[in-house]
Amino acid sequence: MNGSTLNRRQLLQLLGIGAGSSAAALVSPLLDAHSSTAAKGGLPFKPVRAPLPLANDGLGAAEQRRVYQTFSVEDKLLVPEGYRAELIAVWGDGLAAGRFGFNNDYLAFQPLPDGKALLSVNFEYISPQIWAAGFGEAVGSPLPLEPLQQALASRGGSVDVSSLAPDDPLRPLIQAVAQAAMADLGIGVLELEQGSAGWLRIHGSRYERRIDGLSGFSQQELALRCSGPAAAVFRHGELLGYRDGLGERIIGTFANCAGGSTPWGTVLSAEENFQSQVSEAVHADGSAAPPAARPFRWDGSRLDGLGNPFGLAGNKYGWMVEIDPREPTIAAVKHSLLGRFRHEAVAVVARPGEPLVVYSGCDRHGGHVYRFVSEGVVRDPGDRTNSRLFGAGRLEVARFNADGSGTWVPLEADTVVQPHQPSHYERFGLQQPTLLPHGDRKRSGSEALHSDAEVQSYGSRFRILGDLYPLAGDDGEAQLRQQGAILIDAHLAANAAGATACPRPEDTDIDPTNGDLLIAFTAAGRDEGGCSDPAIFRGPKGESLWPHGWVMRLSDGGTARGSGFRWRMVASGGLPWEGGLGFSHPDNLAFDPAGNLWLVTDHPGGEGLDVFGNNSCWVLPRAGALAGQALCFAIGPVECELCGPCFDSEFRTLFLAVQHPGEGQGVRQGKTVEGQAHALVDRKGKRFDQLRWVPLGSNWPSGVPGRPPRPGVVAIRRLDGGPLVSG
Repeated sequence: MNGSTLNRRQLLQLLGIGAGSSAAALVSPLLDAHSSTAAKGGLPFKPVRAPLPLANDGLGAAEQRRVYQTFSVEDKLLVPEGYRAELIAVWGDGLAAGRFGFNNDYLAFQPLPDGKALLSVNFEYISPQIWAAGFGEAVGSPLPLEPLQQALASRGGSVDVSSLAPDDPLRPLIQAVAQAAMADLGIGVLELEQGSAGWLRIHGSRYERRIDGLSGFSQQELALRCSGPAAAVFRHGELLGYRDGLGERIIGTFANCAGGSTPWGTVLSAEENFQSQVSEAVHADGSAAPPAARPFRWDGSRLDGLGNPFGLAGNKYGWMVEIDPREPTIAAVKHSLLGRFRHEAVAVVARPGEPLVVYSGCDRHGGHVYRFVSEGVVRDPGDRTNSRLFGAGRLEVARFNADGSGTWVPLEADTVVQPHQPSHYERFGLQQPTLLPHGDRKRSGSEALHSDAEVQSYGSRFRILGDLYPLAGDDGEAQLRQQGAILIDAHLAANAAGATACPRPEDTDIDPTNGDLLIAFTAAGRDEGGCSDPAIFRGPKGESLWPHGWVMRLSDGGTARGSGFRWRMVASGGLPWEGGLGFSHPDNLAFDPAGNLWLVTDHPGGEGLDVFGNNSCWVLPRAGALAGQALCFAIGPVECELCGPCFDSEFRTLFLAVQHPGEGQGVRQGKTVEGQAHALVDRKGKRFDQLRWVPLGSNWPSGVPGRPPRPGVVAIRRLDGGPLVSG
């Protein structure tokens, strides 16, 4: 079976069409069989030329060899002919009482009356090199980065701020840098207005809002709240570990990566790689490790431990945060029943008369897919009081079986401890220890067990999760605190419960046509923290580690406790001649009104991945002659990641976040380029070589040599003002 046939079959499955169906007989609402686009091969737009041969590039084998023999990468956001990208906001722009933050990620569009709308934006993390290079220009004031780096050099680049004397000259330097970085993280809301030239920002809107990494630190009224059982842990007076003295009050939010919208108009923002700024490890009662476990670091290449100078408790980060963009004075809430882990992705299902269901993923090698089921039921999906349903219910984790079935396992005290054993991975040639909550329950964090005998001994000591997270006290809140401790340590608790280790689940989205869940698994790799299960996640030729990722379709079997589901892998990243669709590292997903799937990528480059060029945005048509293919809609600037695709209500605008341009090479000076050599394969299977020219660094969006790049949000539309992919 050749690569293009495999891709077509995979994508037919992805879009819910049987592999035996005739794609030519299926007409998309956006692809009229009699339209001019159909006469031109059915293309809804002229795809942007990718740097490698694709099944839909319209070229014969000889033409592919000629066209792709040389290729020049551009430091621009490339969109199809007949389209235009406009910059909506960029790092450093004023926003509410703060500024538009750094490394914008998830975007949520919500219409308002009279041609206006709100755009919610996540700000994820700091890319030290380009942040340091551009801070003065973006913010208008310098930072003492060089003096601080020099002062920390004798300490290995890091320090626990609590160990410093009150008058230590390091303190004000650290405070200045840490506060500036925290001000660039979190969540923002801005207002837009539609005009003849598309969407424009309204400055100074009453809806403007900025929640950053330190919101509530100086002004208590700006602090965040917590719902669910973890609040009982936060307010408890006797803990094994660190207490920040704030009770249920939470300072700020950071590491805000993916997200989702609810049918009632609120926005969910996922705290992902929080472990870079505060300690992830917790004790058996859910209390945090001390801030000293994650010291402040600035060594010129890493800016970590931002929570350390402020004494932040690590157990209060790694949650799903809910805000109401229309109500800027209502406190944001971290919903603990959605679990604490490296949150990526959230998909909400709200059907009248049924429980609220929320799907999410933990973006790490060996992370898991989770499902929350509310105790109460939805009456009206548009009712803004539905947020109360997050306060009671159960969190479950997915256990996949190789036969395409699966089960949801509740993360509760009576759940049996049955972790996977190292021998399971050894059958696939991998040496992967089993990572579990530390066997000494007076210690925080995890331990790695390297043999089946160790795992079996562990299971004999801890029969159920309640043994790992025991009841503390006999007061009325003891059981609530126990469940809170499990939720706070959700990833390790899921490991103990035998959940399936997954290859970085980065996004979840609901198919609007049938309610299935689509999951983007970015890459099957491994590190000291975990490895995806090779019995479930295998490359096109059975590879145990597949660096290019997949998209999975999961059909849920109901909301009952312990219910099952069916799953199938329906699209694979990778090179076309190796069984992939031409992209690598699928990340954020979005469905358009016609049910076509839009997908953006996030590969880090480097050996084996440079061949895919800059990260990009793809359209996977649901039906018609193009079903089974992936069309390149946009290519980002150098070393960026494209994030958060979302559409306006009329499907005339695609909003994209351009994150960390120039992250590796930094500021592009002049027109410097490097040459790369890549081995490609044409559509007839003949190998040929490509010489590629790649800019060193980025100047996006200004394009001015020597000027630092800046993350920003763009709006893409057709020049004729029509629907994004109409004929």
